[in-house]
Amino acid sequence: MWGRVSDPPGRGGVCRGNGSGECPRTTSCSPHEYNLLRMPAATKGKDIEKKLESLRERIRHHEYRYYVLDDPEISDAEFDQLMNQLKKLEAEHPELITPDSPTQRVGGKPREGFVKARHSSPMLSLDNTYSEDELRNWERRVHELSGRKDIEYVCELKLDGMSLALRYQDGKLARGITRGDGSEGEDVTLNVRTVRSVPLSVAREKLKQAGIPADFEVRGEMLMPIPAFKRMNEEREQKGLSVFANPRNATAGTVRQLEPSITAERRLDYFSYMLLQNGRTYFDRHSQTLDALEEAGCKVNTHRQLARSFDEVCAFIRQ
Repeated sequence: MWGRVSDPPGRGGVCRGNGSGECPRTTSCSPHEYNLLRMPAATKGKDIEKKLESLRERIRHHEYRYYVLDDPEISDAEFDQLMNQLKKLEAEHPELITPDSPTQRVGGKPREGFVKARHSSPMLSLDNTYSEDELRNWERRVHELSGRKDIEYVCELKLDGMSLALRYQDGKLARGITRGDGSEGEDVTLNVRTVRSVPLSVAREKLKQAGIPADFEVRGEMLMPIPAFKRMNEEREQKGLSVFANPRNATAGTVRQLEPSITAERRLDYFSYMLLQNGRTYFDRHSQTLDALEEAGCKVNTHRQLARSFDEVCAFIRQ
């Protein structure tokens, strides 16, 4: 849920205007500033397109604040007002609807199955160990194979979900593909679009600032947060349905739903950890990759640390 906040004095209600075409308030009338009913006819047309994109950008900003940063700036009601205004304007001007509009996350008819898709490069699985001795042997091999002594490591908490690749063309989400067998997965784009922490588009300015090209691929982990998992199982029990054994299984089943609206209801989350172009890692350092993805507006693991020695790695594990 979006955090509930009260309107400051003088900001609640509907802006009536003062007959001069200007708002009598000294503060912004947001979200009412997007009300086009009072606009002169001469300002419509291209101005409507600009208003639509401005409204979309504002909604994207608040989605980012809530679903990525977990730090909402407005209440549920205010967000719903913005979204309803966008839906209304797009209904009045359907020719101006864009694929990356926040209203287009859930759409399309149920499918009969999923199309197979090849990965740009193999999606490999992670190895694991529960022994410090095994970890030290791995660290020794890293030094031997690289021929270097100055090795740095990025430590992150392991997220237990399912791997997913997202392809962007000209900054817009074009395809979402499951890991599958590592070489070939399933196209689950329509379901991926319903996940609010997945950007449907990234502005060119933001990509440039992050040092990311317009065409790129993000790889990461799709998962179901514990509260969403518990709520879903409670609802299934009330309906007399079987419950999922764990969030990981629930995530896999949700991503492969043939009806995108069901995926949308289950509130999945997505954490990015790789950036590629043409199947190759884009940055030389993993820490640089995570920083760039974060700057571009992608959700990344905040529980991460750069370790400059094996002792620092062990210290992170013991935390």
